[in-house]
This record gives sequence, structure tokens and C-alpha cells, in this order.
Amino acid sequence: MKYLIASFLLFAFAFPSEKNTTASSSNNTDTTTNIFIITIDGYRWQELFNGADSNIIANEKYTSDTETLNSMYGGISKIERRKNLMPFMWSVLAKKGQIYGNRDFDNNVNVSNPYAISYAGYSEMFTGKVDLSILNNHKNINDNKNIFEYLNSKESYKGRVALFTSWDVFPFILNEKRSGIAINSGYENVPQENSYAQRSVNIVQSNIIENKEHTRQDMLTFIAAKEYLQQHKPKVFYLGLGETDEYAHQGNYDMYLQKANETDKIISELWHWAQTTEGYKNNTTFIITTDHGRGKTQSNWTSHGTFTKGSSQTWLALLGKNISPLGEVKTEGQLFQKQLAQTIAKLLGEEFGEQKAIETSLVSK
Repeated sequence: MKYLIASFLLFAFAFPSEKNTTASSSNNTDTTTNIFIITIDGYRWQELFNGADSNIIANEKYTSDTETLNSMYGGISKIERRKNLMPFMWSVLAKKGQIYGNRDFDNNVNVSNPYAISYAGYSEMFTGKVDLSILNNHKNINDNKNIFEYLNSKESYKGRVALFTSWDVFPFILNEKRSGIAINSGYENVPQENSYAQRSVNIVQSNIIENKEHTRQDMLTFIAAKEYLQQHKPKVFYLGLGETDEYAHQGNYDMYLQKANETDKIISELWHWAQTTEGYKNNTTFIITTDHGRGKTQSNWTSHGTFTKGSSQTWLALLGKNISPLGEVKTEGQLFQKQLAQTIAKLLGEEFGEQKAIETSLVSK
């Protein structure tokens, strides 16, 4: 019933050595005005670059309807499979932006923290630091200053930072009380502001009973976030999606792939909105990534963590202003998750932390 309601609402409205990958930057030397960061929790590089895994699809333990899944996301080649699974990523972003992390070409992106879990990953991503004291996903306040807090302290971004997440731990990861940034997370009601869409999201959320725990349905998070975008026009926008990780832990490959495909549609819709909205068109950069990897084999793809090989392996995609159209980067190189906070700052003409920004995103000097 909860998925029926949500659908109705939708239609109603081990670490390598550190070295930097350097590539040419855009000819446009102006700094970016708007940044959109989108994370897909626990989404493997294997599916991003190779598409649906035919062996896992064929395994009844993880897939209840092999025939249907093959018809939707299957294909003879990995090029065909990945386009079927994430068409926007490979038909638009791969032509106009940059995608890193295909380890078949020894192009690597990794977390630097040793735990490869969500709290540690997001903290590293947005603070630019590896905090060894963050070794679980408990709701403990993060003392490390994050890039959103820093930007919100600047006059040009004050009140223009918006964060919507499906996972309800983000107010702790990003220290909502100290930072003063309003973060809408989990099944927290969204400000209604005379908005039919936001009122409807709250009604749907209140009627969900089953599996209503730590992670809100991504589509509800997206609807609330997009409505906020349209009303308030923030300069810095973060959308944290989480259902891919939830279904992976359950060993449900059908839904894991479905949520990845839905996320691709969400990114496509956000990009179309940005490119058709005054103030955002040709003036916005998208950064898309994940918080950690997962196991590499058919037997351990559902898990991640210190002792699950492959968990530190992530990926990164960039699109928009000051991002050269390099496509899928196939040169040998190494990027790290802890570089993202400074990269976000650099794109906006700011400085944050001690890490070196990712050169692919820097404006020309």
C-alpha cells in the first residue's frame, strides 16, 4: 500500500597510494554559481560501469523475476546493460561531463576511511577529513566542520543552502544544531508553505506503517526537495538518496536495480529543471557520487565494511559549468572521497580544508 500511495503522489505532481588524476578544465574560467550534490547510497561501481550483473540476476536468492529483470536491464554487452540501467548517466552525462571510477581501466576512486560505512563516508566527503573515531552509524554528533556549514556562514550563501536526505542520520553527520542549516531527513515532515506537493508528502509519510525506519522512500525525498528548489532557489543543494543501500542489504537485487534506475530519472529531471530555469541554466555544476562501495562477489555484494573486499571502491560523476566533456575517463589515476569538500568550495571560488581539490573541476588558472 505504501508504494501505491507514493506512486500516486508522484503522478500527481585496502587503500592504494594517493596520487591525483589531472585532466583539462573547461574554457569558461568563471566560478560556478550553483552546486547540486547528489549521492546514491552504497551504489557499486560495477553496476554503474558494467550494468546489471547477469550472474546475480540469474540467482534466485537475490532475484525473484529473472525474466523481467533481463528484459528491462539486460543486454549482450556491458555498454548496452549500463545504458538500459542508467540512460541519463550514459546518454547525456557521459557525453557532456566526466565519470571516474572504472577500475577496468585502473581509474580509481576510493574512500580513505578504513570503515567503508555510511557515516564515515559522508563525514569524509563533506568535511574533507578522515575521523577514525567515526566507526559506526550511530546518531552521534559530528564535531568536524562541514562544507555546507562553512558556505552557510558566508554572506553570499547565507540561507541559500538546502539539504534533503532519505537517511535520518544526516542531521548528526552534518551537525544541524551547530551549523544552523535546516536539514530535512528521514520521515521528518517538510515545511508546507502553502504547497500542495509538500502537504501531500506529509500525508503520505504519516500513512506509511510498514518498514518506516531510518530511510524515507527516495521519491518522497525528491518530491519534497524539488518543491523546495522551485520555491526558494538555493545556490547549494544536496540530495541524499538511500534506497539502493537498503535493498542491497536485504539481498533484493530486483529493487536495488529499480532504485538505481529511478535515481537516474531523478538526476535527469533535476538537470532538465536546472537547464530550463533562469539563474541555473549553464550556471550550475552537478556532483554525483556514493558514500562507499560493496562486496565484489555474488556472495558478498550485499555487504560492505572493513573486512569486505571492494567496500572502499567508489566512483564520481561531474556535469555542468566548468566541467570539460571528457566522458568516461579511462586513464590510470586515483581520486579520493576526502577531496570532494574542497572541490565543492573551489567550484564556488572558496577554500575549505587542507585537501587538494579534484583538478577536473578546477577553473583554468
